[in-house]
Amino acid sequence: KCEMVDGQPTCLQDGFSTCWAAGELHYRTFDGKTFDFMGTCAYTLTKTCDSDPTLPPFSVEAQNKPGGNPKVSYVDAVTLRVYDVTVAAVRSEKGIVRVNNHRSRLPVSLAGGKLRLQQKGKSVLMKTDFKLQVLYNWDDHLVVKLPTALSGKVCGLCGN
Repeated sequence: KCEMVDGQPTCLQDGFSTCWAAGELHYRTFDGKTFDFMGTCAYTLTKTCDSDPTLPPFSVEAQNKPGGNPKVSYVDAVTLRVYDVTVAAVRSEKGIVRVNNHRSRLPVSLAGGKLRLQQKGKSVLMKTDFKLQVLYNWDDHLVVKLPTALSGKVCGLCGN
């Protein structure tokens, strides 16, 4: 897309970088690297690590729990924090999200429409106005998409 930046016409690539966690916690980072990680705590997948005043602070966190086999773990909950709102999707609560610890049925619009939550197939889709997308199927698959314009402005297990 093209826009004015500091009074100059500038064209920027309008794409996405994707990170995912799947199955018994196989990860693929924004830059395409893969790794397995079986930790059983809460982990930051991505968050703002840049002081860009035009970017709202946000974080996406996964709560991992041990699986049936003690050598593996799985995503039990996903938490998005943005616009002074905390949204959690918990594995056992299909079709429901927790907004600031209150259970809500989908769809939900928050922060004056800047954060939208909806069901997409068998998954919850969380979307912000700055094009962050979090898709979680309340089971074994989690996808985080960021616009490429945020490259280098985030950190976490998904990369920087």
